[in-house]
Amino acid sequence: MIREIKETELDALLELYTHLHESGIPENTVQLRQTWKTICDDENHHIIVCETDGRIVSSCVCVIIPNLTRNVRPYAFVENVVTHSAFRGRGYATACLAYARELAAAAGCYKIMLLTGAKSESTLSFYKNAGYNCTDKTAFIMWL
Repeated sequence: MIREIKETELDALLELYTHLHESGIPENTVQLRQTWKTICDDENHHIIVCETDGRIVSSCVCVIIPNLTRNVRPYAFVENVVTHSAFRGRGYATACLAYARELAAAAGCYKIMLLTGAKSESTLSFYKNAGYNCTDKTAFIMWL
């Protein structure tokens, strides 16, 4: 089942993120709880999850960003695409990305952007097969 996360599912999401690039689950601090509340209260911030057998096994974040160009149409940014390592290759992340596309289209977005640090051809092919291309734009990152 593909859906948006429930406010009560933070722990499950944080555990899933250990299959992304996190080395562990962050401590339950005031900052973590405030950040989670900010995310949950933001109607433009969507955490999409794939649930199977009562367990969250895949997720992505889709943020709709208001915009003053392109006829005042917003754009979407997708981040934190992850599938639990034991559940990869089953189409769960593809389904999450498709849901993000539906959200973006419903919001009138003119584009969706996605960045990845992955270099493996299989990961890059996954994003290409999901409809993304790496030829239209050049991305630059400044780590702070």
